[in-house]
Amino acid sequence: MSRKVHVRFCESRGVRFPPATHQFVGIDLHRQRSVIVRQTDSGEQLAVARIVNDPASLALQLEKAGEHPEVVLEATYGWYWAADTLQAAGATVHLAHPLGVKGFRYRRVKNDVRDARDLADLLRMNRLPEAWIAPPPTRELVRYRAKLVALRSGLKAQVHSVLAKAGVLIPVSDLFGVEGRERLTQVPLGVAYAQRVISLLELIDVLDAHEGRFFDRIAAELRGHPGNRAIQELPGVGPTLGAVFVAEIGDVHRFTDPSHLCSWAGLTPKHRESDTVVRRGHITKQGSKLVRWAAVEAIQRQPAGTKISVDRKRIEARRGRNIAKVAAARKLLTLVYYGLRDGQIRALAHHKAAA
Repeated sequence: MSRKVHVRFCESRGVRFPPATHQFVGIDLHRQRSVIVRQTDSGEQLAVARIVNDPASLALQLEKAGEHPEVVLEATYGWYWAADTLQAAGATVHLAHPLGVKGFRYRRVKNDVRDARDLADLLRMNRLPEAWIAPPPTRELVRYRAKLVALRSGLKAQVHSVLAKAGVLIPVSDLFGVEGRERLTQVPLGVAYAQRVISLLELIDVLDAHEGRFFDRIAAELRGHPGNRAIQELPGVGPTLGAVFVAEIGDVHRFTDPSHLCSWAGLTPKHRESDTVVRRGHITKQGSKLVRWAAVEAIQRQPAGTKISVDRKRIEARRGRNIAKVAAARKLLTLVYYGLRDGQIRALAHHKAAA
């Protein structure tokens, strides 16, 4: 008699049949409903459940998987609540990378049960392409603040656009600073243009207030973090970009070396190899967008004379601006790696001692 038949036989007579092996759980998560497949470590399917998305329903199904099951779900729309619920219930949660999983799903029959089972199989065989699950509190604060900054940047771009339509050029370094605002109020604009600029400035002020509030919250969360203090010593990295690196990278020890961190951030070139033919293309951009943005933003703020700035100019002279920018971002991210790992950046210490 197989194990599955034996389990059914016992359960039909009211006998509780605890799982004898560690269980692997695959979840095909959708916006309203999800399918859950439980397996043994040998790949034997134990049960299939369909639930309406709800933390209580998900936690109830997880109880059937025993203590500390290995659970995998795909990084689809709205996965956060499920991952947080599973972690709170004691599961070891793995987040499948959608692009990585896609390559394993070429089959004629596709349904939710098969998808959930495939995820469990990949996890069980240690072949799952994983995405990083950042810690919830800091993750949400940093990501929301980044969205506020992006919205504010879009509004500022609209102000510049209105001025361009009106043929107006205000020669100031910061149009939204004290001097820039004062000059902006003195510019003669048509009624429609003026009303739009006033509305945009009011919205910018609102976003400034919200962004400042979240900036203070993030600073309080990261106060005392040794890695955060260390990476802020890097030229171009202040409290804002430092918070992005700390929150998105998380435990830097999960990367064996800086090159793995750069690869995870999508700053390494694509690699295609077959027999003796090797092709390397543009950077993959298949990683954390925020970390990649923060690294590029930091090297844009590099003062002249720093090692990264000098290297960037040298590479730009040989290979062009874009390649130099990516190379400089990788160099900076390498220093971020050591700062988060060691709580200090020895290259900076050597530079200060030499100076």
